[in-house]
Amino acid sequence: MKPIVLLKRAIFAAALIPAAVLLVNAFRGELTANPIDYITDTTGDWAIRFLIITLSITPIRRLTGWNPIIQLRRMLGLFCFFYATLHFLTWSVLDWFFDVRQMASDVLMRPFITLGMATFVMLSALAVTSTQASIRRLGRKWTQLHRLIYVAATTALFHFWLARKTVVPQFQVLLVAAVLLLGFRAWWALRTRTHARSIQKSHA
Repeated sequence: MKPIVLLKRAIFAAALIPAAVLLVNAFRGELTANPIDYITDTTGDWAIRFLIITLSITPIRRLTGWNPIIQLRRMLGLFCFFYATLHFLTWSVLDWFFDVRQMASDVLMRPFITLGMATFVMLSALAVTSTQASIRRLGRKWTQLHRLIYVAATTALFHFWLARKTVVPQFQVLLVAAVLLLGFRAWWALRTRTHARSIQKSHA
């Protein structure tokens, strides 16, 4: 069996552990004194962690030259969406019991909820169009659409910061990781354009 297949299966199993722990703790009644806040924080934390991990796949591939690692990107992105969906459902079901009017008011009146909803909409679009059929159907537009992940990472970090109302160590780690990854993306794009121009000049 190929190493990437083993790695993919191991990561898939590991990625389910946070959800399994939540389920076990709920069954045991061990979700702290404020279970809704605990579930909200836990699912939100894992959503943004998987978002940052997903962003790291392309830089790792480019720096190491190990192309098979790209096979992990879609799965990791979908786990980000999975935990983001649990995060959204906690807010919409446990917090507001599907009270659409109150939910809409919450989105409009509280900036961190606005950013969270914007992030979830973007992640939903990315998840829905992550299939091979979507790649073929959208063509070059697919690449443009999936650049939304960088916007989603930015809005997710602001959502995290405003929701916690303080700069916790976890936020600092996520922020540094995101800045490095976005910086790498910008540097690589500039490097690619510069290289392309130099080739054009050499053939002129």
